[in-house]
Amino acid sequence: MSSRPTLRSLVAVATATTVLGLTACGAVTAADSAGPDDGFKLAAHVQQRIDDGKPLRIKLSYHDPSLAFATPIGAGMKKAGEELGVEASLIGPTGGDAAKQVSEIQTLLQQKAVDGLAVSSASSDALKPVIAQAYKAGVPVVSFNTDNPDSEQMGFVGQDLKGSGKAQAERLRKDLGANAEGKVVVFSVDTGAGWSHDRFSGFKEGLSGSGLEIVGPVNVGNEPSAAYNTVESTMSGQSGVIAVAGLDCCSTTAAAKWVAGAKKQDTVTVGGFDLLPQTAEYLRSGVVDFTISQNPTEQGYQAVKVLHDFLDEGTEITGVNTGAQFVTRDNLGEATVEK
Repeated sequence: MSSRPTLRSLVAVATATTVLGLTACGAVTAADSAGPDDGFKLAAHVQQRIDDGKPLRIKLSYHDPSLAFATPIGAGMKKAGEELGVEASLIGPTGGDAAKQVSEIQTLLQQKAVDGLAVSSASSDALKPVIAQAYKAGVPVVSFNTDNPDSEQMGFVGQDLKGSGKAQAERLRKDLGANAEGKVVVFSVDTGAGWSHDRFSGFKEGLSGSGLEIVGPVNVGNEPSAAYNTVESTMSGQSGVIAVAGLDCCSTTAAAKWVAGAKKQDTVTVGGFDLLPQTAEYLRSGVVDFTISQNPTEQGYQAVKVLHDFLDEGTEITGVNTGAQFVTRDNLGEATVEK
C-alpha cells in the first residue's frame, strides 16, 4: 500500500456547510495538538492505523438492515470499500430498535473497533447522544439516509427529506388537478422516526392551500403482511379518498397492493418513495402513478467515501445530496430498480 497523508499535518480544516444547509461540527485539528474545546480531535488509535497503513474500518449503522432498502445501500457500501481499500460493513438491529442500535455503536467505540462511523437512525433524539460520544471519542461520524440535525454529526449524506416530501405533495396536486377536493391518506412504516417527521412536514407544506384533506400519517410498521392489513383497515374506514401517499419504500408497496386488490387504480392516485421491484411492477401496471428514488446505492457509496477521504486524504467532510428522481411508467426504463 502506498504511503498516505495523515491528519497530523493538518493544523485546522474549516467546517463546511453542506448542499442541504447543514454545517459540519467544529474544526478538525491535529490529533496531538487539540485542546478540549478546539473541535474534533482524531482518536490516537485511528491515527495509528493511518500511520501504519492499515485498512480503515468504516461502519454504516443502518436503523433496520432487514428492510429491502438496506440492500442497495449495502451494495454501494461494498463498491466503495473495494474501490478505496476500506473494510466497510453494514450493521444495525433487525426491527429498528433504537436502543439496540445505540448499544451496538457504543460497543464498537469502547472496543476501538471503528475508524469512521456513518449512522442512519430511526429516532434522531435517541441517536444524538451516541453521535456525540463518537465525535468526542475522536471517531469521525456522519449521518446518512436519515439526518440528525442539531447533533454533532460532521455531515449528512442523503436526500433533502423535507424537500422531497414537499415535492411529493406538489406532484400529487399536479396529477390530481388544481381544483381537486378529497382526502389524501398518508402511510409510513414508522411515524415516530425523524425522517418520517421531516418528510411529512414537507408533505403538509406542499398541500397547504389546496382543497385536499390529509388523513394520517398512519403507522403501518415494517412487516409486509401487517403493513397491508393496516392499510386495508384504514382504507375501509374512509370515504372520499382520491389519493394515497407512502413516505417510504414499504408503506408505498403496502398501499399499492391495496389499491390493486380493490381495483381503485382509476380513482385513487398513488405517489410513493423508492423503487423496489414491487414498486416497479405497480408502476408498469398503472397502480402507482409516481415514486421518488433517493438513490440508496449512492448513499451507501458516498457515506464510505466521505469518511475515507477525510481520514486518508485530509479532505474536509461536507454533505452529499443524493437527490430526488421522479420515476413514472414513462421513464421507468431509465431508472435503477433497488434490488
